[in-house]
Amino acid sequence: MRKKILIVDDEPNIVMSLEYAFKKQNFEVYIARDGSEVFDILNNQIPDVILLDVMMPNVDGYQTLKNIKAKKSFKNTKTVFLTAKNKASDKEKGLKLGADKYLTKPFSLKKIVSEILELLN
Repeated sequence: MRKKILIVDDEPNIVMSLEYAFKKQNFEVYIARDGSEVFDILNNQIPDVILLDVMMPNVDGYQTLKNIKAKKSFKNTKTVFLTAKNKASDKEKGLKLGADKYLTKPFSLKKIVSEILELLN
């Protein structure tokens, strides 16, 4: 069965690169442009992993993760921050909120894919 990933980021070039890389790995890929679009998708899909930016319009990644963690139906869904916020305090906040990993931009597509595959195995 194909793994499902939800990519949540407002930067079109990043979304396009990630979408391409994960489709090459045979993932079903879903896209949300900001935190407010996440539950439109999550109402119909339960992804295996959510890749989440922090700095987005409307609802930021931290609040989005809080909202996801509040729903029992996503207790087995892995969550990973992928963000330009690279201070130790940012990472600590993300992990305290329940993220499984905290990765920073700029990034290597190969490394991101490998980190996600490792997390799911």
